[in-house]
Amino acid sequence: MQLDLSAMLAATEDAAPVDAIGVFAEHLSYAIGATEVSFLIADFSGQSLMRLAHTSRRPDGGGRETRTQVMLDGTPHGEALKTQTLIMEQGDVTHMYAPVTNRGEAIGILEMVLPDPPDDGTLAGVSYAAHALAYVVIANRRFTDLFEWGQRSVQLSLAAEIQHRLLPAAYTCEAGEFTLAAWLEPAGNVAGDTFDFSMERDLLHISMTDAMGHEVEAAMLATVLVGALRNARRRGGTLAEQVGAANDSLSSLLEPDQFVTGQVVRIDLLRESAMIVNAGHPGPFRLRNGHVEMVELRADPPFGVSAEHEYVVQELPLIPGDRLIFLTDGMLERNAADVDIQSVLAQSRDLHPREAVQHLIRNVVESTGGTLQDDATVLCLDWHRGSERKRSIAP
Repeated sequence: MQLDLSAMLAATEDAAPVDAIGVFAEHLSYAIGATEVSFLIADFSGQSLMRLAHTSRRPDGGGRETRTQVMLDGTPHGEALKTQTLIMEQGDVTHMYAPVTNRGEAIGILEMVLPDPPDDGTLAGVSYAAHALAYVVIANRRFTDLFEWGQRSVQLSLAAEIQHRLLPAAYTCEAGEFTLAAWLEPAGNVAGDTFDFSMERDLLHISMTDAMGHEVEAAMLATVLVGALRNARRRGGTLAEQVGAANDSLSSLLEPDQFVTGQVVRIDLLRESAMIVNAGHPGPFRLRNGHVEMVELRADPPFGVSAEHEYVVQELPLIPGDRLIFLTDGMLERNAADVDIQSVLAQSRDLHPREAVQHLIRNVVESTGGTLQDDATVLCLDWHRGSERKRSIAP
């Protein structure tokens, strides 16, 4: 098999953004002799994939995008995504499912049908092609709503649209020093949760916030806070300067009964130290040596309550092997209060953070009968620094 990835990627760059995946699939199909090649993108539910396709152009020159839902649980698609390995099913034909992933972000699945069993060269080529496809998706989704549309197995309200725009482009990040993953499960009426992270050369920034209220009002409060934190961070501000700027921005806008709780973290990757500001938010949990406990932190007032308040920057101790879990009160209160968070976290200690946050969210959603009364948001950070963990990009 001759699989020229350089030529395949060059062909996608010559195509329109909406056609890039189709062009990639055509080249791959020809190279490996596949009768079918499909891309399935992970949807916003975290429980399924959406197979994207395009019908032939109509006489009027138009066309129609289509999507077909495939559940993850109990399917080879789900097994490939969970294990991050290529899965094969042999029969009259061979079905192959390759994870499309970038830095731990589970973007989707590359599904192929071959008339004959593949040789080792084909298997290796397909794995590399799936890895390359991740870059094709990332590069082209900036220019079209096609991929965003494909991920929406449910319609978003205006408030949810605003809230979604505040989240980072990827929900998972793997690096030599850490692995991080997060998830937000919205309530029926959006309650203003957000999470954010950004990595500099020697620093990792993390935030989790929860704006008081519902619908557009909460989304707008969250927008101001996240925007202020990012603005101060991108100016090179210290942790204290970031939270001070965020508090000042909110204090000048809020009514007396409005506020936003939050935690803002800054980890020095070289010094292996972490600092945190806790603005009236539930404390994080820490899994260390198999034991789960809540990290004791001083609770300063929520953002926006007092324009003059100086937030205390506290140390957040880290040792290699630690797992930190940040969450909002939607995971702990109201109709989610019956969930034993510590037991669930202990049960999921061997899961990748990407799977661990999904495991916790599923427990919370199931406990509420599928009807959350508040957004449920969780961020999981595994700290590796000092354990000589090396990250490999090999498929």
